[in-house]
Amino acid sequence: MHAFWYFLRGNRLALAGALLLALILLGVAAPEWWLEYSPNALAVSQRLAAPDASHWLGTDLFGRDVLSRLLYGGRYTLAVGCAVVALAFTVGTSFGTLAGYCGGWVDALMMRLVDALLSFPSLVLAIALAACLGPSLVNAMLAVAISLAPGFARVARGQALSITARPYVHAAISMGLPHHRILWHYVVRNGLGPLLVQASLAVGSAILQTASLGYLGLGAQAPQAEWGADLAANLQYLDRSPWIALAPGLAILLTVLAFNLIGDALASWLNPKTRSSR
Repeated sequence: MHAFWYFLRGNRLALAGALLLALILLGVAAPEWWLEYSPNALAVSQRLAAPDASHWLGTDLFGRDVLSRLLYGGRYTLAVGCAVVALAFTVGTSFGTLAGYCGGWVDALMMRLVDALLSFPSLVLAIALAACLGPSLVNAMLAVAISLAPGFARVARGQALSITARPYVHAAISMGLPHHRILWHYVVRNGLGPLLVQASLAVGSAILQTASLGYLGLGAQAPQAEWGADLAANLQYLDRSPWIALAPGLAILLTVLAFNLIGDALASWLNPKTRSSR
């Protein structure tokens, strides 16, 4: 861990991503400690007010504080992004690892299902699934997780095929160790590196897809604060009150950028050639 932080300190882009993400997490962690406005508190007399000392980012159509909705909505957006990736990681890694370890017709059957899902663009697949399940934040999470899981399955299968062919796995099989123990202690643990990189990059994709579903009305429903839903609701007022749409849009942009920078740093750290050159 100390070596990773030393490497991170030498990678300026990764350090910028880590600091940016830390600031975002600090802002959404406990906004009720320093914000006096509730995200759903109405003040119609102050609708579409410009930013001032009372409302740092102005107010929306219903007089709600934009900064308050931005920080409270960030809780849902970030939590949804991490939960979606955790679910996609668990399902996809289990599926791909089992396919690569078993091989034969099991591998062929399981991966044809994965290929069928990968034949659709992930966002199109998420929109179709969310439309079938119905508009809600939970259904949007399930739809995005299903669309991201095949990517983890492909990476996990490649890792499992490579690791299963190594001598120490053959030795464990010849010793009669249970298959579940071989899978966990030898295959999964030794193949986690690329999967963690995939997970760090997938968080940004999950946030974007969830926000896109919210923008289309298939994610979070009013009056719940969520970046994608707020962006969609306020976009029509961009010409007269640009701050109410630019705030959630910029928050999405910066959050995805931070996760992508951290993912690139993690990929460089796990590459021995890149790590040794620093």
